Amino acid sequence: MRVQTPQNKKFTARLIQQKESMPKPPWMRIRPPSTDQFVNIKKLLKEKNLNTVCVEARCPNISECWSGEKDSTTGKARGGTATFMIMGDTCTRACRFCMVKSGNPKRILDPKEPQNLVEAVEIMGLDYVVITCVTRDDLPDGGASHWVACLDALKKAHPNLLIELLTSDFDGNLEAAEKVLDAKPHVFGHNLETIERLQLGVRDPRANYQKSLSILEHVKKTAQAKGQKIYTKTSLMLGLGETEEEVIQTMKDARAIDVDIITFGQYLQPSPFHLPIHEYIKPQQFVKYKKLAQEHGFLYCASGPFVRSSYKAGELFIKNLILKEEKLTKI
Repeated sequence: MRVQTPQNKKFTARLIQQKESMPKPPWMRIRPPSTDQFVNIKKLLKEKNLNTVCVEARCPNISECWSGEKDSTTGKARGGTATFMIMGDTCTRACRFCMVKSGNPKRILDPKEPQNLVEAVEIMGLDYVVITCVTRDDLPDGGASHWVACLDALKKAHPNLLIELLTSDFDGNLEAAEKVLDAKPHVFGHNLETIERLQLGVRDPRANYQKSLSILEHVKKTAQAKGQKIYTKTSLMLGLGETEEEVIQTMKDARAIDVDIITFGQYLQPSPFHLPIHEYIKPQQFVKYKKLAQEHGFLYCASGPFVRSSYKAGELFIKNLILKEEKLTKI
């Protein structure tokens, strides 16, 4: 783990002192929610006491992802997607980029959450689900047991459901990560969030670059040792002051531990109290990063201003990748 360097201290001080928001360029236009399906999903999640990172983190793609169509025969939603956020809406960390509220959840978990997830997936008509979580340092295993309960319930009710996870770092607890892996998700994601130099200025001090890499590395090596197929995934926010060389080095670090999927998106300041934007990355630079990721051997890269770690187009690609792999396995 890197210690706080003078450069990092200057970076943090500059971000704290900078108050004026940078005007958005023309390509950063967000389509507002408008469809009936959007309203229906919002109502459903409230009824089932479920949280989504879409709402809590103010994702710019919420309209696109939630505005699926309704099947005229069954009356169920189709085509939409949502990223469910389990273990409540209060995180024990306080990352400087994140809109999710922080505090002490006091080890409280909703025992009905696994079944509520099952019902929401059924009503929404999903065949691919993404689940993330708040970080729960208050729990001995970082919430791994609750993760398993949710996955077991979903797999029992929906055997053909494809499941992608975006987990915390479990505070470096490799056994906890392995417990979640043993519940057999299809994709195990954990985000590096930013390049190594900027970690301390962007993430909570309890998070760090090497800890995150160790989780991803352990999951992949453990799965390979057990003969379990797993795709690993990570994501970076851009526009925080990183250089192209540093982004490329992060790609190399991720590929060195066999990470399969990477995404790049523009950091957007969620409130005046969060990190300000250093710069808006131009669309052509995102295209360049996607090409570089492919050259470094990633199976898939989603890269664009509005791309987030959970991204509808990326989910479609991953779903097809998993289905193709399963088909080949059966031959």
